[in-house]
Amino acid sequence: MQLEKSSLQIFYQIDTQVKKNLAKVLEAFRAYRVGTHHFASVSGYGHDDLGRETLDKVFAQVVEAEAAAVRVQFVSGTHAIACALFGVLRPGDEMLAIAGAPYDTLAEVIGTRGSGQGSLKEFGIKYRELPLLPDGQIHYDGIAALVTKETKLVLIQRSCGYSWRPSLSIHNINKIIHLVKQQNPNAICFVDNCYGEFTELQEPTAVGADLMAGSLIKNLGGTIATTGGYVAGRANLVEAAVCRLTAPGIGSSGGATLGQNRLMFQGLFLAAQMVGEAMKGNYLAAAMFEQLGYRVNPPTAHAQREVIAAIQLGSPEKLVAFCQAVQKHSPIESYVTPVPAAMPGYDAQLVMAGGSFVDGSTSELSADGPMRSPYTVYCQGGTHWTHMAIALEAAAAAVGPANSAVAQS
Repeated sequence: MQLEKSSLQIFYQIDTQVKKNLAKVLEAFRAYRVGTHHFASVSGYGHDDLGRETLDKVFAQVVEAEAAAVRVQFVSGTHAIACALFGVLRPGDEMLAIAGAPYDTLAEVIGTRGSGQGSLKEFGIKYRELPLLPDGQIHYDGIAALVTKETKLVLIQRSCGYSWRPSLSIHNINKIIHLVKQQNPNAICFVDNCYGEFTELQEPTAVGADLMAGSLIKNLGGTIATTGGYVAGRANLVEAAVCRLTAPGIGSSGGATLGQNRLMFQGLFLAAQMVGEAMKGNYLAAAMFEQLGYRVNPPTAHAQREVIAAIQLGSPEKLVAFCQAVQKHSPIESYVTPVPAAMPGYDAQLVMAGGSFVDGSTSELSADGPMRSPYTVYCQGGTHWTHMAIALEAAAAAVGPANSAVAQS
């Protein structure tokens, strides 16, 4: 209770940001005269879906992009990112990852892991990456040396993913884009925006990103979108990405919304508030486990840049116990006991707590981590901070204080 009282000033700052982001959403809804007629669904090919077309325009205005495509046919953030990459890149092109190795699920898309199945590598796309500095920061001075006239696309991953590094701020992303464009004005700056939406007052497309992508069962779905993802940015690049989702010649004109328009409009309306609640919960997570002696990312002294709080627990037993405690205090399937298991797209077993109303939703409260040292748990989302506080208290009781080795590592 004392920790919650001491967090009220931080909570007020988060609410102030929520208000500003919500104002942008309301302005876009007014600009495009969103009404109940936009909730109607078109079946079959999805041609002339007024709701879908209006939602695209609303999204684009909110994120300050030329165009956006919001589709239930994107099965995940990874799928939206893959469509963007395959849509823009051609055989012989080069892609450069600027923030170290990308998130685990992109390894097989790129071709750095796995046996193929049509990876970028199989299609002749060249790939390089700029390692992070030892402290996990972006190697800004190395950008000039690696970006060349041959670099077609620069991948900027906003979230830390399963790595122990600071997530990127909008200021960081703007700086990266500026340095890249100095070396090659034609290079496409593409941002994996998963987990970062509405954690600040601008999105990457507002500070020069040519294209970005994300998932609707993360931030911008407001916890009620049942599936889907989005791409946003320059109109020609958005269309190229959607042509990979559908087919050349169809692009953004196809894709039935299957009765989901209302949930996607309403999810966008709720998104700023839901992100704010997750940020409050993650601040509590950091504060609580710092007091117990664990390393946390981001620390309470640093600004939050995404809806993930990472905690180094130091042992597989504690990682499993943490996730089991969260699952026990989830609204759905509280009776299930999470255990480590293989997960498609990952090279290590994962343990995952996810008692969410939308299966796999990380905008609702979840906790997971790979079964590898230093056994870090990643708390994600949360529909309201009070729920996260209840689950965190149980998780803290389950794992106890850090031992000296964890606290000093």
